[in-house]
Amino acid sequence: MRFATCPAPLQRAPAGASPRPTRMAPILAALGLLAGCVTVNVYFPAAAAQKAADKIISAVTGGSGNGAAQSTSPQKPAATPPPTARNAPAQAQSLLARLAGRVVMALVPVAHAAGQADLDISTPQIRAIVADMHQRFAQLKPYFQSGVIGVTSEGVIAVRDQSTVPLMQRARLAQLVAQQNRDLSQLYAQIADANGHPQWVGNIRSTFASRWIAHAKQNGWYYRDSSGTWVKG
Repeated sequence: MRFATCPAPLQRAPAGASPRPTRMAPILAALGLLAGCVTVNVYFPAAAAQKAADKIISAVTGGSGNGAAQSTSPQKPAATPPPTARNAPAQAQSLLARLAGRVVMALVPVAHAAGQADLDISTPQIRAIVADMHQRFAQLKPYFQSGVIGVTSEGVIAVRDQSTVPLMQRARLAQLVAQQNRDLSQLYAQIADANGHPQWVGNIRSTFASRWIAHAKQNGWYYRDSSGTWVKG
């Protein structure tokens, strides 16, 4: 995704006015050079999405569904001590320089670069969905192991062959599959929203689909590829 940001032009001093020298002149000059229109590229962090998918799949299929999706955001740095009267000018310059750096980082085309940071998968909504899926998986696991159901290239699960399932249990199986797929779709949307990019939902679904298939291959489950063919892992 590419978008442009164009700050308003700087106002000039009135004619005949005498500019006053300032220690901040180099910083302000640098900001002035960066105040033109710049293009910002927002990349989908594929590596971070794969890492998040593996964590959540592990939480759903084993371990604790409540505690598996921990926050992956870096901790906040310690607060800067207040400046003393003696070093106040230097501290003020340092503070302005840090603020200028933040402005620069907001303008240059590196926002959300792939692999730059982990995705946030620790919101209450995401944790609740993962916990529900983890509890439901205990009932779905025998169907995965027997080949009745499998994962698909759309990032959901589907019934492959219910011929071995007693008639009395088929309605319950269909309900479990529908509930799990509903939670999977909500999960992908919640991850995109939690990271400030709802438009990423398709990328997140595709990433999870590939990681679900990889998990199926490792466990000998069936998976359905993009051609609609069921394959045993």
